[in-house]
Amino acid sequence: MTSTDLTQSRDALAEVVAIPVTPFTADDTLDTDAHRLLLRRLLDGGVRTVTPNGNTGEYYALAPDERRAVTELTIEEAAGRATVLVGIGLEVPAAIAAATHARDAGAQMVMVHQPVHPYVSQGGWIDYHRAIAEAVPELGVVPYIRNAQLAGESLAALGELCPNVIGAKYAVPDAARFAAFARDAGLERFVWVAGLAELYAPSYFAGGATGFTSGLVNVAPAVSLGMLEALRAGDYAGAMKVWEQIRPFEELRAARQSADNVTVVKEALAALGLCRRDLRPPSRALPEEQRAAVASLVAGWAI
Repeated sequence: MTSTDLTQSRDALAEVVAIPVTPFTADDTLDTDAHRLLLRRLLDGGVRTVTPNGNTGEYYALAPDERRAVTELTIEEAAGRATVLVGIGLEVPAAIAAATHARDAGAQMVMVHQPVHPYVSQGGWIDYHRAIAEAVPELGVVPYIRNAQLAGESLAALGELCPNVIGAKYAVPDAARFAAFARDAGLERFVWVAGLAELYAPSYFAGGATGFTSGLVNVAPAVSLGMLEALRAGDYAGAMKVWEQIRPFEELRAARQSADNVTVVKEALAALGLCRRDLRPPSRALPEEQRAAVASLVAGWAI
């Protein structure tokens, strides 16, 4: 990466990092028309960083050709308007293939999903990300950290080996652990993205984060961007007003180990007439009797 590319990518992480949903048709295929509409709505709303193939996009429920299609569609729509941080992962060859596809399609960065192997050593975690980062030195690389046992020193070692590892999406629900991890890894070396969205963003910003991911932004871009504006200004009282507004919605998503994380977002979008509520297993649409509750939560928001 050139120094200009590096600076631009680092700046793009210090934003609301939107995780778009992946809409499906009634026949369970990618609904590209709805997908384009949703992406344009995000971009028109002021979003400047998007992550296709994130968890809110049902990454693990998509086939490889679908993930490639989602990547290409997002890059096409975002061209000249937003930075694209493509979600990749799974076994090393698949992750490298996805990263090179993202690079060739025009993405600026890749986010590496937390390894799903049941046995992950600290050194093996470094080796996994190093193999990916070295395969695409032109791209910024952002590990997605969900493992509370990972040591900050492991990310520091990875950063020494791979200068294109420029940030981390930290998604362990413990603000104190995050603050310690960031300092052990290098607070200034990496851009820190609060990976648990608006509900954790204020506490993680206090610990050193400068951006946060969001699925809620699909529903109400102005709400998410309003929180970012307040946090950037150090206006924690203002940020917490947004937090109070979105708390019931986000708690619905987080309940029962985030069983309805994507479900609630798609239900809200369906209530707004923006896409179908269809999901793929292991997610499931809300029962009829709960749908009105989601619609009422977002009814008063600045959509």
